[in-house]
Amino acid sequence: MGGFGVLTTWQSCAKSLFAQGLFAAFLFLFILPDQAAAEVLPDRVAAEEQTDSARMWLDVDALLFLRDNEYESKLTDGYTLPGSRIRPAFCYDPISAVHFEVGFSALLYDGANRYPCYAYHDIAHWKGDQYQSGCHLLPWVRAQINTGHWRFVLGDIYGDEFHRHTTTLYNKEQILSADPEAGFQIVYDSQRLWADAYVNWQSLQFREDTHQEAFTIGLSTQARPFRLKRGNDLAINLNALVQHRGGEMEIPNQGVQTLCNASLGLSWKKEFGTGVVNDILLRGDWLACLQQSGHLWPMDRGTAYNAEATATLLRVFSIRGGWFHAPHQFISLYGIPFFSTKGISSLTHTNEAEAFKGMTTTYLHLNYSHTFAKRYTIGALLETYNVCLKGGSSEFNFAFGVFMRLHPRFTF
Repeated sequence: MGGFGVLTTWQSCAKSLFAQGLFAAFLFLFILPDQAAAEVLPDRVAAEEQTDSARMWLDVDALLFLRDNEYESKLTDGYTLPGSRIRPAFCYDPISAVHFEVGFSALLYDGANRYPCYAYHDIAHWKGDQYQSGCHLLPWVRAQINTGHWRFVLGDIYGDEFHRHTTTLYNKEQILSADPEAGFQIVYDSQRLWADAYVNWQSLQFREDTHQEAFTIGLSTQARPFRLKRGNDLAINLNALVQHRGGEMEIPNQGVQTLCNASLGLSWKKEFGTGVVNDILLRGDWLACLQQSGHLWPMDRGTAYNAEATATLLRVFSIRGGWFHAPHQFISLYGIPFFSTKGISSLTHTNEAEAFKGMTTTYLHLNYSHTFAKRYTIGALLETYNVCLKGGSSEFNFAFGVFMRLHPRFTF
């Protein structure tokens, strides 16, 4: 990463009031003494397992998928993702508090033989134009130290479902398309507070590069300040995502870009145990977006609201329904396009006529997942999005997919 480059970029970012506020929030978080329902993958297919107590082993994580996005929208185009993601890694625990992994991550799409080297799926100035043949192959290295309630991770961090970001801010389909998240991560886990703070370094800038340096800072917390009766869970949820694009070497006509999302909400979960209905979850969030610097978005700030209910049935079915409303303009940095008033394809310029003045999206997700043997899970899903655009028309979009996750482990 280059320690001096990271420090210099962070100091540059901290000059802004927003970055200072985020930095203060990080300090407050570290001084302080679950719901993670999958949206793109069924729950048990998407969840990344924690390490066992084995001293040395080979861990193979294989995700096979076929997802079809039948979108006919003014916000995004439809596409299909058929393929697999394979991550074999040798794992070693010299002592109980230290964990180390080394291997590789390979993304393969059926029918593809050439892959762009990209970090995320949105079209942005800092993307490189390099390609790989055969598959999209990256090294995988993770070092982790556990002490008390704390977990410190360097290298390839725990991402995707682990972050517990709200669906409106984080499109979990990235597990099928984006590079593994890598950088630095701190996790705090206790009975009253779960928190995940991380830096995902997405683009390194060498001398004479034609793309910008880019990284994302993320924060996700679930605080439980109240003691409730057994089977009830009340949590205060805070999420923040900040992407910074810049670097010490200036790229003509690009400038520094700092884009921010945040959410604050409340969730309540009731567990019923066995029977037809296993649990019910109710959640509400207030959302905000801010363009602290740059010109990628057509506006500098916006707000939105989201309310949703989820029920788990027979341990294998999940039904989620939600209502999202942006009274004016709002953009979700990493969210599904149906939670933004401006299409993904036009995020790189400022034509105001292309941005809608508000939107309401109602959505329904049906999810099935079944673990038929330890570390072997199959699943399927159906998603629908009914979008009403202010100043535009109503549209109906849907997606469906089937998935299989194989996670064998070979000990030595």
